[in-house]
Formats: sequence, C-alpha cells, structure tokens
Amino acid sequence: MKIGIIGTGNIAAYLLEQLKDANVLNGEITALLGRNIEVGERLASRYNVDFHTDIREFLSAPLDMVVEAATIEAAALYMKDVVASKKNMMISSVGVFQDVHLLNEMTALAKLNGVQITLPSGAIGGLDLLKSANAVNGLKNVQITTRKSPASLGLPYEQKEELLFEGSALQAIQKFPRNVNVALLLALAGIGAEKTKVRVIVDPAIKRNTHTIEADGDFGEMQLHIANNPMPANPKTSYLAALSILEALRDDASGVRIGN
Repeated sequence: MKIGIIGTGNIAAYLLEQLKDANVLNGEITALLGRNIEVGERLASRYNVDFHTDIREFLSAPLDMVVEAATIEAAALYMKDVVASKKNMMISSVGVFQDVHLLNEMTALAKLNGVQITLPSGAIGGLDLLKSANAVNGLKNVQITTRKSPASLGLPYEQKEELLFEGSALQAIQKFPRNVNVALLLALAGIGAEKTKVRVIVDPAIKRNTHTIEADGDFGEMQLHIANNPMPANPKTSYLAALSILEALRDDASGVRIGN
C-alpha cells in the first residue's frame, strides 16, 4: 500500500517516523502535499518521500490511500479531488462534515468511484458501541463532556475554570471547529449532530484533556471516561488522535478487521 499525506505538521511528522519501515503496514508513505515548502522539503529529505505543493502532481503519484492530517480548510479544499481520482481517503479533520450536505455529497462521490472514506476515532472511544446500539434506531441519548486546558483551547493561561458551552454537537462544532471534532464523530456514529449533547469546560488545573461520554438506549447504558496526553510538540492535538490514524491504516492493511 502506497500512502500520501496531506499536511506537514506534527501528525504528518509522527506518521512518517512511525511508518518509515515499510514492513509495518506492508506499505509505505511515498508522498507529501503541503504549503510550507521549507518544512515539506525537510521532511521529504529526512524520510525519502516526494514533496508536492500542487494537488494534481500529488495525485498523479501511484497512491492507494491519502491521509488528510492538516486542517478543516485543507480537507475541504482537497477531498473531492482525492476521491474523484479514485483513491481511498482518511480524514482526520472531521469538523469539515459539519455541513451535512457535504457529507452526503462525499458519500455519493465515494460510492460512484468505488473508494472508501475513513474517519478515524481521534481522541475518543466508544464509536463501535454507539453504532451497534443504533443499528435498529435504539440509541436514545448521547452526551459528551469535554474538559480542556486553556492552552488546548487557545485561551490565556489565567483563564478560570468555566463552562464555555452547552448545546448540540452541531452548535459545538460551529463554535469550536478545531477543538471538538470528537463531538461530531459521536454524532455521526450515533443519533446525529442536533440530538447529541455537548458540554465544553475550560480548566487551568488539568494537565490532560478529558472526555466523558454517556449514552443510553435499548442496549442499556454506557459511560466512558478518557484522559488524553497531548502531543509533545502541540498541546492542541491529542496523542491518541495521531495513534488512531496509525491504527486505522494498520486496519486497512490487515486481513482481519476487529470491531465494526
């Protein structure tokens, strides 16, 4: 499997480092797409991959999978081209799908071109359970309470503990497009963005971002608490988010898939 990555930031560098041995996935990262020429060329030289700034040149490479590891803006800009070129795609910036019409459009385009769009689980868990619980529309309530440090939310350090937001996942992703992708993932796996409830709390005392997911329905009840370590080079990005991309790539390369 030949993999191309959109982005030259922390997650892209992490994936390059972890997958520098082609035997890890029976495949390898062969191409990067980005705007930062200095960083892109440095990564390309270090990991022996091709660096591109033009999407057409990038997609002309023999790629089996393209991983978006950049921003919502990059995902929106490039994903149609990627899918139209009949390449499988993994999108980490799930917030791009706050527009339901765009999600439906990309779903139809992927089916038309015979490819798969994968949304990795990011900084949370429990998605398999929610999907299973809602298999026959038996999932009744889903809520996530996210507690983050001021640095993680891009706020001043002296920010006091405060409930910043309470509302639907749709409202949350519009207000915090780069910070609550997990809420939209829960909504897509479960009962939808308008029915999924979200609370966002800023807390200067915590060292790790936490997510508490609560759900109930015909299946019973679930409560899942996750405390994430940030990536060392970027407190706004969960280390688990990077790991989830790596594991999703391994799943795609495996002959056996665990979970739904």
